[in-house]
Amino acid sequence: MSWQYRHTVLSLCMLAFLVTYFARLAISPVVPLIVDDFTVSNTAIGVALSGMWLAYGAAQFPSGVLADRYGERRVILVAVGGTTAMSVVLALAPVFPAFVLAAVCLGLVAGLHYAVATTLLSRTFDDIGTAFGLHSVGGPLAGLVAPVAAAWVGFRYGWRPAVALAALVGAPVFLLFAWRVRPTEPRRPDQPMRERFALAPLVELLSRPSVLLPLFVAMVGTYVVQGVMSFLPTFLVEFRGYSPSVAAGVFSAFFVVRAVAQVGLGRLSDRAGRDVTIGAAMLAGAVGTAAFVLGPGTAGVAVAVLLAGSGASFFSAIDPRFMDALSDAERGAGFGLIRTVYTVIGSAGSVGVGLAADLFGWGVSFAILAVLFGVTFAVLVVNWALGTGY
Repeated sequence: MSWQYRHTVLSLCMLAFLVTYFARLAISPVVPLIVDDFTVSNTAIGVALSGMWLAYGAAQFPSGVLADRYGERRVILVAVGGTTAMSVVLALAPVFPAFVLAAVCLGLVAGLHYAVATTLLSRTFDDIGTAFGLHSVGGPLAGLVAPVAAAWVGFRYGWRPAVALAALVGAPVFLLFAWRVRPTEPRRPDQPMRERFALAPLVELLSRPSVLLPLFVAMVGTYVVQGVMSFLPTFLVEFRGYSPSVAAGVFSAFFVVRAVAQVGLGRLSDRAGRDVTIGAAMLAGAVGTAAFVLGPGTAGVAVAVLLAGSGASFFSAIDPRFMDALSDAERGAGFGLIRTVYTVIGSAGSVGVGLAADLFGWGVSFAILAVLFGVTFAVLVVNWALGTGY
């Protein structure tokens, strides 16, 4: 197969996603250093991370509206350039409240990318599950590099240089995207912005049976994935007794699994069906997250990484399910709205895990996540058994 322009678009969208993911993931490996520097609790740092992810989710719907008005290319460039700049601002935060504010702003600009890039790819490719899976690989690739790099830099030079690493990744990707991706025509350049935020059409879209059930699954699944990504290195140090460098290595392995599973689940959803693939991911996630707590020794953690990493890749199967339920005209703002809802709700995973860890310990906090993954699997099985049509 010869290389075509659409493959360039896919590759650069993947790299742009890598930048927005790298900036957020670079924080997790140095959470203990940030806690010590600012003298705050796990709950407090969880609030900061949840604020970042909540802002990331809140930006999804407006990003779709902005793309319809100005074109996808412009919005993605703002996302990559803004993420690059805010990672530097975050590293320079003099006090914890400023750190929290910078984290929220980082989430806002990073959140402009995903829904817009996904919509652009849905207009470019027929096998959208495969395309979405390949695009989503940018996240796991960032997870492969960011934890190890941030941990290495953080524990030698401090957490500030560690979180600033994203700027070194983001600047060249911004220039490459601006150079190689052609301007994209906006879908609705003349429609007044206030019409896009009318409440009744938004409620109607979210209440459709074809959207409602996967939306619940996505909200709960995102909560779990958010909690794991925010605190897995800290969990491995505090609960498993690993060194920070080994914990960062395990965290990277988790994302290696995700990189492979994103593509595999996307392809599987194109061939075997969306709900079967989503259900398999949720079951794997439930067993894998439980294995982090109960699995014996190194073998238990290896099984946990394999299964939990696969479960955390469910997005490449569930996002095409949402796209299947939307018309071509709805995919910009409509998918952005759906992403906003499930990402905003799921962003509470950071503060939820941090609070549970402070109150009950790390074992209980991760056991709760395993149960939640199990709930989503049970809901899908019941829906299939009853034939509700949702």
